[in-house]
Amino acid sequence: MNWPAFWLSLQVNAIASVIILVAGLLIALMLVRTRFRGKILVETVIMLPLVLPPSVIGYYLLLAFGRGSPLFEWFNIRILFTWQAAVAASVVVGIPLMVQSSRAALANVDPVLENAARTLGASELRILWRVTLPLARRGILAGVILGSARALGEFGATLMITGNIPGRTQTLPVAIYDAVQAQRYADAHLMVLVMTGLAFAGLLLARQLEPAPQYRRTDDAEEAVYDPATHR
Repeated sequence: MNWPAFWLSLQVNAIASVIILVAGLLIALMLVRTRFRGKILVETVIMLPLVLPPSVIGYYLLLAFGRGSPLFEWFNIRILFTWQAAVAASVVVGIPLMVQSSRAALANVDPVLENAARTLGASELRILWRVTLPLARRGILAGVILGSARALGEFGATLMITGNIPGRTQTLPVAIYDAVQAQRYADAHLMVLVMTGLAFAGLLLARQLEPAPQYRRTDDAEEAVYDPATHR
């Protein structure tokens, strides 16, 4: 077991998860609550990492953080071939899942409840914090878990912008690749089992957070009802 790679992966994933939560939630709120020209184009760009090859994502990140880019020349951000670059790659691949899940949850919040809070004099920020987010919390938590699980397993883009430096930039997915290349199959087997276990636990938890079906009571039994008008 490559413990340095394991702990580095946890460090990278913890930071990436916080960024995914904050940025993904803000983007989801913007998409749900605002209308603007080119909205569908913005949505498409945000979802692109779900379908683009990791090598393409890594290439775009090289352009974004490499020499000649505004981030490099104007803001003096030099993170290529550091663990911070692994965080950037993890955020890019994980945030679409967070946005997708959070957006659906926020869109399903009953506006009647929000309007009721407005009639009681609550500010928009208080409504968001005390009404909207609690009602959408299951979808938001599911989005964080799915985004974090995807970020933890990121390999291709990470390898392109961080390299494979043991103890410095080598995350667990990269360490698995390195172990297979070196024919250290025992190490590879153990690391694969760890990654599989973490992914399985994350997906299982996200599945548990899915909204329960709506039921109505009849004379004989309870039955699930699908309402095409409300999608419930």
